[in-house]
Amino acid sequence: MATDPLTPPDIDWTADGQPVSRTYGDVYFSREDGLAEARAVFLAGCGLPEAWSGRRHFTVAELGFGTGLNILALLELWNRTRPADGHLHIWSVEAHPLSAEALAASHSAWPELGDLSKALVAAWPSATPGLHRIDLPAYQATLDLALGEVAAMLSGWAGKADAWFLDGFAPASNPGMWSDEVLARVAAHSAPGARVATFTVAGQVRRGLAAGGFDVAKRPGHGRKRERLEAVMPGLARDAVRPQRVAVIGGGIAGASLVRAFMHLGLKPTLIEAEHPGAGASGAPAALVTPWVDAGLSLMAVLAAQAFHRASHVYRQEVPSSVLQTGVLRLSRDEADAARLAKVAGQAIWPADSLQPLSADAVRARLGEDQAQPGLWLDQGLVVQPDHILTAWLAGADRESGRVLEIVPGLPSVLRLDDGRELAFDVVVLATGWGSADLGVRPLSPVQGQVVWADGIEAGPATVWGPGYAVPTRTGTLIGATHDRGRTGRETDPDAGRLLVERLSSVRPRLAAALDPTNLCARAAVRATTPDHRPLCGALEPGVWALTGLGGRGFAWAPLLAEHLAAQICATTSPLSAIHIDLIAPRRRAADADPGEMP
Repeated sequence: MATDPLTPPDIDWTADGQPVSRTYGDVYFSREDGLAEARAVFLAGCGLPEAWSGRRHFTVAELGFGTGLNILALLELWNRTRPADGHLHIWSVEAHPLSAEALAASHSAWPELGDLSKALVAAWPSATPGLHRIDLPAYQATLDLALGEVAAMLSGWAGKADAWFLDGFAPASNPGMWSDEVLARVAAHSAPGARVATFTVAGQVRRGLAAGGFDVAKRPGHGRKRERLEAVMPGLARDAVRPQRVAVIGGGIAGASLVRAFMHLGLKPTLIEAEHPGAGASGAPAALVTPWVDAGLSLMAVLAAQAFHRASHVYRQEVPSSVLQTGVLRLSRDEADAARLAKVAGQAIWPADSLQPLSADAVRARLGEDQAQPGLWLDQGLVVQPDHILTAWLAGADRESGRVLEIVPGLPSVLRLDDGRELAFDVVVLATGWGSADLGVRPLSPVQGQVVWADGIEAGPATVWGPGYAVPTRTGTLIGATHDRGRTGRETDPDAGRLLVERLSSVRPRLAAALDPTNLCARAAVRATTPDHRPLCGALEPGVWALTGLGGRGFAWAPLLAEHLAAQICATTSPLSAIHIDLIAPRRRAADADPGEMP
């Protein structure tokens, strides 16, 4: 995956408000009527809306997002003609994304698209490399915006399109968008019956599409353009067969995220929980949402950044009542650690100023403490209240109470419960944390963690240091966490509580002085970890899948990975790059090098 900074577009604006690219010497849309051209060349050229008639899922891919005019035209048509239970998935790539302000200005000529424009601009992501998911629930649509060079983004895409809009700048000025390599990848990512539309009739493009297996034909152009191209991939277009009965075992953040993801895809899963939602590691009064960072910018660090951005976004947008505090301070251990965190802050995968190195004086002023060390301010880090998230996301699921003793994999798979019942499902997903080990998931290791909290005490800014943290709850302050490898019990230990307060006193002495170690509430739970510290997310057996091994960062990992797993199960488009999917697959090879604890 490319991780270089994206180059902003070099734009001139004409007197009538039309954007023109100086870099490519070309207009973003037709001077006469860009919207009419989008409808004639791309929508009609791909046989829309007839092509999605009767389809449950339909995927459109685009090379060259530009101003997003094609996508607005597509969404407007979809909104008027979509099947009642249909979902539109859009994948579009752009190497030089406009700012949100420029995007809105470019749409101003078409007031009939005003509501769609506002929805898109409001969700517009920061210009960081990689895949950005934009939810458009009012339109039953999802946009995955791939920011980077087209060849790299296409090679990483794990989906297949039912229709293609090839709308880069003209081949003469932007040859990389129309290379044989790119056109071969368009063919490789096309479903049977996929249709391609483009304004250009250049010989290289015709030959490239034909070489990929498309039947290519010239069609009358729009406006002053005499001709355009349409192409069709042989085969029958149809929806993939998807499961009807899906069971999610476990009501923690992994299970809740899976229920949310399946519901977004139109499936109503059954939640099977032995006790109650949040009974395990997801049940503390507060939880941190912070990223795994790596100064070396490994593939896992890039994936973790995507997961963190996604989690932070969906909690704030979908369950705002769960957010107890925005912004988290990470304290450095020593000068070398401070230098490492400063290097991380400069990585292109983070939006500008979202990770801010702070001097010891700045940390001291922010915390109101007399002693401090340098740190890193995580602007999009969150403290959330878990039960608000679990309640919101599990609300739509059917429920079965009981402990699963055995899974007999197959089509269907059979669950044997502790009360003697046997339940059959097309798909079973294990999301039971350390409990997944009892059902045969390997390799997992238990790590018991204890937290303590007190009401009526102000935590101040959420603070993380080494193995510890101090964060606000709805009514006070929570301190965490112990890290006892190999322990599987949930009993609390008064000595562990005193140890947590002692650790706190070394970095937050004023806060520690306000706590009475003998009068704290305590909770212990068991986290599931893996030898290489990567989550387990994927298929285990026919009909049996897992999302587990999230360690101490379940609230950061779960939303994105659940969307990926649900997409795999339902044969729709994953939000993950192909190079990341293998990193978290349960049957992966052991890591060549241990990335260490997630800071």
